[in-house]
Amino acid sequence: MPLPKMNQTVRDKEAGVTLLEVMIVLAIMALVIGVAAPRFLDSFGRAKSQTASVQMSNIKAAVQMFYIDVGALPTSTQGLNALTTRPQNIQAWRGPYLEDDEGLIDPWGRRFLLRIPGETKAFDILSYGRDGQPGGDNEDRDLKD
Repeated sequence: MPLPKMNQTVRDKEAGVTLLEVMIVLAIMALVIGVAAPRFLDSFGRAKSQTASVQMSNIKAAVQMFYIDVGALPTSTQGLNALTTRPQNIQAWRGPYLEDDEGLIDPWGRRFLLRIPGETKAFDILSYGRDGQPGGDNEDRDLKD
């Protein structure tokens, strides 16, 4: 094997990867990501809906505690704020029933709604889902407790 000149380097033909090999690896990665990404995003959407359901259960329990203490449900003007801040002229209030207003925000960044009377109960806690509009399917569906 001859010695290389000063500015030349010896390159083994087996060292490194070719452009074709890099392109094949990138194509395989794109295929795997294309198949896995929709399933991952669907799981992420379900997780938000499940989080909202847990939050609504906590709010429901807080409204029930408010009712036990005060003897009435929050009025429509008081709304869910009555769970974190004492309403005026209510002496029996023993709250806050939730730590802060963060518990009143759904996973999509909007406030939960309190509907009095509820469809089948004394009250309903609602979230309109990802789209923030009544109705919808999948992640856009309405959640009610």
